[in-house]
Order: sequence, then C-alpha cells, then structure tokens
Amino acid sequence: MTRLAQLPTTLRQRLEQRSALKVIAGLMNFDSASVARVARAAGHGGADLIDVACDPELVSLAILESGGVPVCVSAVDPELFPAAVAAGAVMVEIGNFDAFYPQGRLFSAEEVLELTRQTRALLPEVVMSVTVPHVLPMDEQQHLAVDLVAAGADLIQTEGGTSAKPFSAGTLGLIEKAAPTLAAAHSIRAALDQAGASVPVLCASGLSSVTLPMAIAAGAAGVGVGSAVNRLSDELAMVAVVRSLREALGTSASLLRL
Repeated sequence: MTRLAQLPTTLRQRLEQRSALKVIAGLMNFDSASVARVARAAGHGGADLIDVACDPELVSLAILESGGVPVCVSAVDPELFPAAVAAGAVMVEIGNFDAFYPQGRLFSAEEVLELTRQTRALLPEVVMSVTVPHVLPMDEQQHLAVDLVAAGADLIQTEGGTSAKPFSAGTLGLIEKAAPTLAAAHSIRAALDQAGASVPVLCASGLSSVTLPMAIAAGAAGVGVGSAVNRLSDELAMVAVVRSLREALGTSASLLRL
C-alpha cells in the first residue's frame, strides 16, 4: 500500500480522477480570522484540501471551520511538521516558495532535496508533497522532480505565478499569468512518466477558473489556488470563487473521460 492510500477517500479519488482542488490560505498566513474565512469558503465551495501555514492551532481551526475538509500544512522547516500532523494534518508540503522570492530568498535544487530527505526521515509514513522551485531552468525542474520522488515525495507541486508578467487584460491575461506553472506541470509530468514515477502532479500558483482545465490537460492530477480566494474579504465572494473552480475542474474531468 502506498502512502497516498492513507488519504481520505474523496481526496484520493479526486486525485485519481485528476480533479483535486486545493485551496491555499498561505504559507505565511498566521492570521486565524483569515484562515477561518478561507476554510469556510473551502468547505462551502467544495474544495478537497485546505493548505495552511504549519501551526497546530491553524490545523484544528481549519478542520473545524471547513466542516472536516482535509488539511495540508506548508513550511520550509521540517521540524515544524510533526506537531501539525499530530493536530490532524493529513499531508505536509515543502513550499511553495512564492512568499520568499520578494525577500530575495531562493531555494536551490540541493536544498529542496535535503528538506525532502529530512522530512521523510521525521515522518516516514505521512503523505508529503514537494514544490519544485520555478526559478530553476525547466530541465533542472524535471530532474529535481524525479530526484524528489526517489527521496520519498508522494506528490510534486509546480509554481510560477510570481514570475509571470501578463501583458493583456481579460482571459488572455489569465492565460499569460498561468503560463509558467502550466509549462512546469507539462514538463515535469513528462519527466516523471519517462522515469516510471506515477506520483500525482499538483499545478499551483497563478491559476484561475479559466486556466484550471489547462492544468489538467497539461497532466496535473489537481490544482492549488491561493490568491484568487484568500485575497478576497467577502466570504460570499470567496465561496463563489471556490465553487467556480470546482465546476471548472468537474468539466475538465468529464472531458477526460470522453
């Protein structure tokens, strides 16, 4: 049995059906009121997973406010993970790294690989997702993804929204915004397939309801969406966005089965 088999049934099925939706509160978002709003929107909107900062109290809060949606915790310090898992997190995530780039903090392939090894040693049975830094050249992203799986990663996540520089308004701008993470998802999925690694790829950062189907078409088993939800202050609007994302993924999954 793989570690992924330990995930809640609905989340596991959505990954298998390539329609998983993760709503991201933010790796550096320790504002309990904000996390609670995101969790409620995720629960009411039909998300499969909530990604919160690695804090046991936030884990408990997200589970409560969402009505039991599974929780993933994000951090770049493996020592923080065990307490969050004890509080109920079903998955740990190394990254994503978008929050660090404005500070000038970059993560090398070697550092991410070492964080993965440390986390796997600390938590040998816990499901682990690892983000591939988008600042790496694409061939290095592909190579790192294969190495991460060998080191114990159960899922690979892409990023790229912070590096995108959309030039257009409307739908075209949304596609331009998502282009880096879409390209990474396609390239990494191809590299993993070539290496015989069947782990799911989550496409995250810079996505919208317009580009979610493109992420699935690029080979992703699911998507992670943060700012499209967590930057909103109105809960009804947040729920509406999550529902639109859920519907977009449902349409993509239906088309894949045709």
